[in-house]
Amino acid sequence: MKIAYFDCFSGISGDMCLGALLAAGVDAAAWRGELAKLPLSGYEIRQEKIQQNGITAANIFVDVVESDQPERHLADIVEIVQKSALSEEVKEKSIAVFQRLAVAEARVHDTVPERIHFHEVGAVDAVIDVVGTVVGLSLLGVERVCASPLPMGKGFIKCRHGLIPSPAPATMEVLKNVPVYGSGIEAELVTPTGAALIATLAADFTELPPMVVQAVGYGSGKKVMNHPNLLRVVLGDSFEFKQPPAYHRHTHGHHEHGPGRHYHGHHHSPAPDDHSGSGEEDTGSPA
Repeated sequence: MKIAYFDCFSGISGDMCLGALLAAGVDAAAWRGELAKLPLSGYEIRQEKIQQNGITAANIFVDVVESDQPERHLADIVEIVQKSALSEEVKEKSIAVFQRLAVAEARVHDTVPERIHFHEVGAVDAVIDVVGTVVGLSLLGVERVCASPLPMGKGFIKCRHGLIPSPAPATMEVLKNVPVYGSGIEAELVTPTGAALIATLAADFTELPPMVVQAVGYGSGKKVMNHPNLLRVVLGDSFEFKQPPAYHRHTHGHHEHGPGRHYHGHHHSPAPDDHSGSGEEDTGSPA
């Protein structure tokens, strides 16, 4: 099974997802071709290669070149995706991300999801981030998405409503039932779009799962920080990993012998005149 593991050591955002997937091997021409199936215009996508702390990463920009984009609500976004020529699987997953985000925003603003409108210049940025991520995973043949627990920033964030706490209220709503931890960093590490993407697409939040690594990609965030502000995506095939059997300690001090291996069992405390104990215990290393 093809796995994509999102290693969110510096958080996650929509543009970081795009950059990491493209850097991990998504065919850029095929990716742009899929996005062109959306009935959406007035934007351009730029990609640049940068380095952070010596690590090469892809930095993605979605530039809106037509400023008269209409205000779009959830129904408008769903219509754009549904009318596209994208695959049904891509449509379904993309809409699920937007629905999760709209529900979270509605809870924060004490309204209903249908009344939520997306702030990024007519939601163009959000549409490309979400659909572009889902398309990228599809082009890579990813069958299962996993992610690390998410680091949360602190402090305050400037938005159209003024100052709001970090993490943003909508982000916290999206991440219900998702493992998070405080990073102590005064910044927005996980954006609402990034949160909605990973909360919707990831089947597990865990350490790196057993996999044969095939590719690794890094996507850059826009903020300059003391640490690498990157998202790492690791691609590979899963395999069944069995932990080696635990060596059970025995009450006898004799050697246990097995095929190609021997180890000591647990020794009794020696009597005062008993010199059999060496003070070291064989941990079961191969002979």
